[in-house]
Order: sequence, then structure tokens, then C-alpha cells
Amino acid sequence: MAKRKTVWYCSSCGNESPKWMGRCPACGEWNTMIEEPKLSSGTGGGVSGRNRTFLQTRDARPQLLTGITFDEEQRFSIGNTELDRILGGGMVQGSMILMGGEPGIGKSTLALQIPLYASGLKTLYVSGEESPVQIKLRAQRLQGDDSQCYVLGETLLENILIQAKEIKPSLLIIDSIQTIYSENIESSAGSVSQVRECASVLLRYAKESSVPVILIGHITKDGSIAGPKILEHIVDVVLLFEGDAKGAYRILRSIKNRFGSTDELAVFEMTGSGLREVSNPSEILMPMHKDDLSGVAVSAMMDGTRPFLIEIQALVSTAAYGTPQRSTTGFDVRRLNMLLAVLEKRAGFRLASKDVFLNIAGGLRVSDPACDLAIVAAILSSNFDLFISPKICFAAEVGLSGEIRPVSQVERRISEAEKLGFEQIFISSFNKESSFAKRPEGGITVTPISDIPTLCKKLFK
Repeated sequence: MAKRKTVWYCSSCGNESPKWMGRCPACGEWNTMIEEPKLSSGTGGGVSGRNRTFLQTRDARPQLLTGITFDEEQRFSIGNTELDRILGGGMVQGSMILMGGEPGIGKSTLALQIPLYASGLKTLYVSGEESPVQIKLRAQRLQGDDSQCYVLGETLLENILIQAKEIKPSLLIIDSIQTIYSENIESSAGSVSQVRECASVLLRYAKESSVPVILIGHITKDGSIAGPKILEHIVDVVLLFEGDAKGAYRILRSIKNRFGSTDELAVFEMTGSGLREVSNPSEILMPMHKDDLSGVAVSAMMDGTRPFLIEIQALVSTAAYGTPQRSTTGFDVRRLNMLLAVLEKRAGFRLASKDVFLNIAGGLRVSDPACDLAIVAAILSSNFDLFISPKICFAAEVGLSGEIRPVSQVERRISEAEKLGFEQIFISSFNKESSFAKRPEGGITVTPISDIPTLCKKLFK
């Protein structure tokens, strides 16, 4: 019996090597090479010979770009306002969408809500992880219209293509791509070669049949989507769920979109009847508290093109164990240390011997530099034990020399704060004058400041 030939694949990027290597020469990752059976010549090119029998064949010829027409009706609504917006205005026919997230975050729930809430959308839901009975129980909890949703409990790719050819759905959902395998590949489901082959076949099916395909993907312990990196390259849209699985709120972020902007995100709340759309997340991400509570400030931040108002909590206390502690939740601790150094060096506040704890309310992670001014204000409020009015918010970056630097899209931040009932907002005096010009009577008061001492004089009178 002839010895079966094997090759080494990089689990990160899918690069092939005839022998084991400690570091992948393509992506530079260490200890990612996995030994798998070598694909036969008949399965090259990403689509196996047998799988071609399930796909249409067409005479493809080159066309002039000026002669290609585009029909706006190729994009259709799926009945979910937040998801439609993050996709760029609806789902494009023949597109391939990859949705990843931690276990229990709500990937399968959101995928099942699409056919239940989209009127008349004929859907084939393929599950390799749950039985049809389990999916039926979830559908009953979601309380939608299941008259056009077909459920298939299958993991063999060839059988899935046969059923898709018979049913001719308007949407195909695969839950999940790591559980699907092809009998033409001699390796287990979830391996680099299986994921690459199955994704390539499904991509060709989507493009030739104009049926959009949603792939649900697992993620690794470092938060990236499991499988070869080529999986993210071949799909049209990559969506990533964020948030604490034990909490109520979820953020669906677009990290790749060939048909729209990657600056959009969608916010959902997990309830007993599924994921509820949160049209105005600013009101929810700001928990209620007493008005005279010190160490609390509100920041007008931007996540992509969407403005948010979040609550920042700080606690400054005397170090009880000698070495001061610096702890953050939802914020980069290194940037906190930088802001504390600026307060120490440029503004003269002695915080080196005190513990400083920082928390972003709502369980979010923020990286917008516009949060700097609110963080500084919250730290000073806790240090002085003086409360900041809940009708005041902040939107500016703090530089290393103690200056208050401007941030982008400040007009949208001001408008969002005014819409939520804030009476005053602190921004940088280096912003354009049109940003803090006199606003209509009864509107929000825009206060420009240039440095931290000016902030203290106007904030803690």
C-alpha cells in the first residue's frame, strides 16, 4: 500500500510547505504549521472536481467596464434595520458574509432571526452543531414567521449543495463553516484544507446562483476568526460580535465590507425573545446614578461614523499597600498612565502616590482619543471629591504637553449631546470656530478650552 503523502499548512494564513517550519514564511506566525493529507491534482484550484457537478457552468467572457450595468435591486432588505445599515443598505445578491464571535454571544440567534423577521425570504438554514428540534425550540422563542425557513441538519458539503439545488433558496445560512466537510478532502472538519475547500465551493455557488451565503465562524482565544486567513479574504463581508456573553448588550462590528463602509456598527440587546435592535445606544450605555456622585464624567465619542455618549468612572484613593495601583476596565492602561503623567508634570497634581481605578460603564472597550478629556475630568473630580454636573460632557484629546487637542467630527458629537439633553460640552479651543460658534437660544453651550488648568477653573468653580 502506497504511503499517503502529507504537507504542512499554516493554520493562520493557509500557506503550504513540504516540511515543518517553526515560523510561517508567508505570515510570520510561529508554531502554526499543521500536517494534513496532500490534496490530489483533481481537487486543485479551490473547487473539487465532483463539486463542480453541483454548480452551474457558464461561458465567461471579458467585458468592458463601461458596458457593465448595475441594478440597484440587487440589494434587498432583510427586515433588520441595524443589520441593513451595517451591510451598507441591505444584503447584496450573491454576496458572502462571514459572522464571527465568542460562544454564546448570539451568532446563531441573529442568523435565525433574519429568515424569521424578513417577510417572504426563502431561507435554507444548515446547522452542523444543532439538531432541527433545537432550532425549532429557538424559533419558537424568537416568535417569528417560520413559513419560509427550511432547516437542514447536515455537515457534508455535497449533500448541502444537492438540497440547495432542489429548494432554490433566496438565502443560505451555514452554521458553522468549521463543522462542514467535503468527502473529497482527506482531513477532519475544521482543518485548514477543509475550511478552504468548503468556503471556495460555497463562494462559487453564491456568485453563480446570486444567492447570498452567511457563514458563521468560530474564533480563537485571541479573538480572531478561526481557520486560515484566506477565509476572510474570499468573503465579501466580515462581521464580528463583541461584548460580554454574560451581559445584555452586543456590538456587531464590520471589519470588512466590499459593498459599504467599515465605519458602521450595530448595537443589540439580548432579551428572552432574541436580539433587540438598539437604535439609540447612548441612552442605554449611560446608567443612572445620583447627581452628586464624584468621579463620573460623560464623553462624546465616535465609533466609526456613529456618535456615542458613554459614562466614565474614576476612583482616586490613597495607596494602602505602598506601590500605587493603576487599573482600567475597557480602556488602555498605558494611555491612563500617560494621562496621569501629564497631570503630574504639566498641571502639578500629585497623583504618583495614589491608586487610580478607571471603568468604562456598560462593559465597552473604547480607543477614541476624544475620551481623554472626560477621563482627566473624572480623575480630578474623584481626587477633589467634587461632582460634575450630569448635564456636562466632554470631547477632546489631551496632548503630552498638557494642551487640549481637537478631535474629528466634533459637530456630530455636539449634536448628539444636544439631542440627549446635555446643557454644556467642553471641546478644544483649537477646533474650527464654526464648531463652537453661538448656537440657537436654549441649545447646548459649547465651551472651548486650551489646557487642563483652564478646565479646572471652569469646571470646579
